[in-house]
Amino acid sequence: MGKRTLREELIPFRAGDGFSLNLIHVNGPTPPHKGPVLLIHGSSVRANIFRAPVETDIVDFLVDQGYDVWLESWRASIDFPLTPWYLDDGGVYDHPYAVRKVLELTGAKTLKALVHCQGSTSFFFGLYAGLVPEVTTVVSNAVSSHPVIPLLARLKINVATPLAGLFTDHMDAQWAVRAPTLTAKTFAALVRLTHHECDNAVCKMASFINGVGFPAMWHHHNLSPETHAWLAHEFAHQPITFYRQMARSVNAGHLIAMGEHKDLPPSVTSAAPRTTARIGFIAGADNRTFLPESQVRAHAWLSQFRPDYHTLRIVPGYGHLDIFMGKDAARDVFPIILEELERPERPSGD
Repeated sequence: MGKRTLREELIPFRAGDGFSLNLIHVNGPTPPHKGPVLLIHGSSVRANIFRAPVETDIVDFLVDQGYDVWLESWRASIDFPLTPWYLDDGGVYDHPYAVRKVLELTGAKTLKALVHCQGSTSFFFGLYAGLVPEVTTVVSNAVSSHPVIPLLARLKINVATPLAGLFTDHMDAQWAVRAPTLTAKTFAALVRLTHHECDNAVCKMASFINGVGFPAMWHHHNLSPETHAWLAHEFAHQPITFYRQMARSVNAGHLIAMGEHKDLPPSVTSAAPRTTARIGFIAGADNRTFLPESQVRAHAWLSQFRPDYHTLRIVPGYGHLDIFMGKDAARDVFPIILEELERPERPSGD
């Protein structure tokens, strides 16, 4: 059976600081009978990361379930020119304006969100600051408010990031196939020397940049050959500014704001979260980019304010992005995501 083609509509919108962003509205063969759900990608990728060449991707799955599916392309997308950004910018400028645009276009009063990696961390800045009160349910994959990374990755981000920042303003997985500078060539050579797990140069560079492991972000056996080849075009740049903020946050044990937005407290744990949304925390048990402990700690911290309301699901046999890209994810993972999206919200105080 060939992969279906759904109709996509590209809708530009402006972030709070004027940055040009867009939404991708995905239409199925029949009108949706459920409300809108907003999908937010991580960094060094783009919205297309949710559309791996598998028989049923997460977008297909949600459309089939009757959802009105929207993909947000925020400033971390590799479809936009490289700019320095912090996670705060996504939380204050990008995601709240994307939420409002979807509600404006659909006429809905509320929506749900499925957020991944740095799409999740940046979203949680805005969520906990009360900037997206229209969001009733959030399903967060991999990491949210309390990033925990492997010891070797922590060493890399604390030692290698300051050194790299002396020579480059970004890292780029595409350096594996085209290295325009001496710095890029040096990193590409280092990856060739240390990574021998497959013949996909971008796959190996992405693992080097985004975690520890061979590979770091998925199990190869979870990916079809088509997906493994496809991902070579789906990873590119992310700025050193992001790595600096993540280093601070990892060292603190929770997200630290960079102090440039008056709407944000110094950290996500500085005050009680200003949201009534129900959160479903999900993590692959074998994630080597952000350890599952990230979501365990986030769930524990949030649950102190409203016990027995939020949920935590650790998915065996999966890592970071094979949660969405895996050839069997439609069977193993997507029903969990659906269950979390459809778990009923309760009024605050119940």
